[in-house]
This record gives sequence, structure tokens and C-alpha cells, in this order.
Amino acid sequence: MTRRIVVGLALAVVGLGCVAWPPAFFALLIVLGSIMVYELSRLCDIKGQPLEFQVAVIGTLAYVFLAIFHGMSQWEGVLLAFIVLATFWLGMYGEKKGYFARTAYTLLAVLYIGKLLTYFVFIREVPVHGAYWTVYVIVLIAMTDISAMVVGSLIGRHHLTKISPKKTVEGSVGALVLATALGAVLALVPYLGIEWWQGAALGAGTSIAAQAGDLVESALKRDAGVKDSGTVIQGHGGVLDRFDSYLFGGMAFFGTLHIIGLLGFG
Repeated sequence: MTRRIVVGLALAVVGLGCVAWPPAFFALLIVLGSIMVYELSRLCDIKGQPLEFQVAVIGTLAYVFLAIFHGMSQWEGVLLAFIVLATFWLGMYGEKKGYFARTAYTLLAVLYIGKLLTYFVFIREVPVHGAYWTVYVIVLIAMTDISAMVVGSLIGRHHLTKISPKKTVEGSVGALVLATALGAVLALVPYLGIEWWQGAALGAGTSIAAQAGDLVESALKRDAGVKDSGTVIQGHGGVLDRFDSYLFGGMAFFGTLHIIGLLGFG
């Protein structure tokens, strides 16, 4: 546990450092996205149903670049059409069995990783508060992960789900309570420009989504029959293992910003 916490905190520090300079932060997202697609592709291979890796990587990176250069509203539909057509076309040169499944898995990889990573770009690009809110959401997700593990190991008695036997109800509730309280307390920082109740809402919504993202990735690993998606990060497995909660957490944070009135829907 100590090693996991130390490595997790170190990764959070690196991520927070990159937030200060947008090009570095966007480059970090591109690197993480590429590795996560590779690890998801590996899970598909183990399961016996590969995806079109080249298309998945290109689609994922294209999503991030569209977000960076403000082209999502105009070009997202074209990108999705390209992914589907390219996957169907390339699939004709592979095995006949699993033709449609390869297309579905490839599209899933792009949406699961590429699409969800774009929300961190959107958060960072918010005028005035973008950098502070990006640090805010990273802290909330990191503390959700850490507190769920610590509380669960100390007082956890009831299993949360069969998908991930080590996760407990006590750990999940503890993480939610801590993230909600932390969100409200950090709202006192003037640079964030939010009220305490808005901070509590952001903490709660982000924590719930982050835990859901962790469970989704656990289900993918369970389906493939493996313990970890990779071995890149010491004590944490793969990049997808470490950042699965961030994919859902960033999306929920951005959505909650709209719901509580900090961002418009236009």
C-alpha cells in the first residue's frame, strides 16, 4: 500500500506540474492516451478479439487534437465516420471471424479513451480558472483513489462488487465523503472562484464517477482474465490501471461545472 500511495502521489505531482504549461499538459494527455490504447488493445488480444490498433490510436489522438484546436463541434462527426469506415475497410484484410466485433471494439477504444480525455482539455482551456480547476479535479480524483484504498483496507468489511473483490462499501463511502468535504474546503481558495456548496457538488460528482471508472476498467480486465492492463507503473500495473478513474472523473467534473452554473451550456 505504501508503494502504491507514494507512486500515486508522484504521478499526481508530475501531472500537476504539467498543468502550469498547456503544451506540456496536452503532450502528457497524448502520451497517456497512446499507452492506454495499447493496453486496451492488449486486453482485446488476450480475450481473442483484437481491435484495429492503428485506427484506434489515430482516432484517439485526433480527438485530443480536435479539442486542443477547438474543432470538436465541426469535425467530431467526420472523425467518427472515418473511424467506422476505416475499421470496416481494414477488417476485410484480416480474419473473417469477428469482423463486426473489431469495428465495435475499435470505436469503443476511441470513445472510452480519446473522447473522455478531451474533457481535461476543455477544463484546462476555461478562461481565467482553467489551470486552477484542472489542479482541483486532479486532486479530487487522486484523493478519491487513495482514500478508497486506505479506508477499505482499515475498516472495509463488505464487498462492493464481484467485479473487483478488493473494493469495499466502506472504502467507497469513505472516498465519497472525503472527496465531498475536500471539494467544499478547497472551494475556500479564492483562485477557484466557486462557492462551498459548488465545491461539495464537484467533489461528490467527481468521486462517484471516478469510482465508476475504476470499476469499468476492472470489468474489462476481468473479462480478459488478467490482473493488470500492463506493467508500466511500479505498484499500479498499467497506465490504464492508474488513470481509469480520471477518464470518468474528468467527464463528470466538466459536466458538473455546467449543472451548478459555473459554465454555460452554449
